Amino acid sequence: MHASTVRSLLVRGMIAGVLAGLFAFALAYVVGEPSVRDSIALEETSSGSAPAANGEHADHAAPQGEGQSEEEEEELVSRPVQSTFGLATGVLVYGVALGGIASLVFSVGLGRFGRFGPRATAALIAGAAFTTVYLVPFLKYPATPPAVGNPDTIGKRTTLFFLMIVLSVLLAAVAVIAGRRLAPRLGNWNASVAAGAGYVVAVGLACLVLPANTDAVPQAFPAALLWEFRLASLGVQALLWTAFGLIFGELAERALSSGRPSGAAADADAHADEAGAGVGAAR
Repeated sequence: MHASTVRSLLVRGMIAGVLAGLFAFALAYVVGEPSVRDSIALEETSSGSAPAANGEHADHAAPQGEGQSEEEEEELVSRPVQSTFGLATGVLVYGVALGGIASLVFSVGLGRFGRFGPRATAALIAGAAFTTVYLVPFLKYPATPPAVGNPDTIGKRTTLFFLMIVLSVLLAAVAVIAGRRLAPRLGNWNASVAAGAGYVVAVGLACLVLPANTDAVPQAFPAALLWEFRLASLGVQALLWTAFGLIFGELAERALSSGRPSGAAADADAHADEAGAGVGAAR
């Protein structure tokens, strides 16, 4: 594929990522933010009731460190800003970055995954990206709202989650390569099934090897609120990649179609070549 075409697809991928990010932001704000807000309120209620349970001595000692504690816990960015501009910025930057990467994968994979057109290839890549980048790591380390988990283990949990992403993507790449090599012997369908089964087995082994999240959810935390947050997180990612696949597929189809001559023009060129060859032969 020509460099100018790859550059055009990259720009369109980033545009599709922005548009998909807008859809994801709308869903995250409407569906996800209420569970985050309730989780933070629950955390504040729990932390506010803890000093009262420490007895009279804690009540006398509290005024001395009250000003210092308030300064330490003062938010640098208010919750309204976090839930609007902060959330929008994070989702849009995420969409642009992944849209650019997915468009480069599309440029390499177009025509290599069977006889799929640009729209089908974009949908296939979006579905594979959602599965490998989010769904598989989510099954091992599901998302948790702010009030769940020890803050001291955030670094460890983040590292394990990104490690699971890397393993999932690498195993998916190995499965694709294995499927292409098995296709001449087994056929495209059987090779795809074998490669997919191998990916599932390898991911299962990785989940068994990687350590579990020892920072368990407290029993007092409402289960309905926890699952509401996790389903909202899963829905936001699903909408992001679905919208990207549809939007980028359409943009890629138009970009690649504009670079090809139309059917009438191609027929005219063919007839002109034939006429020129006939004239040359007559001479």
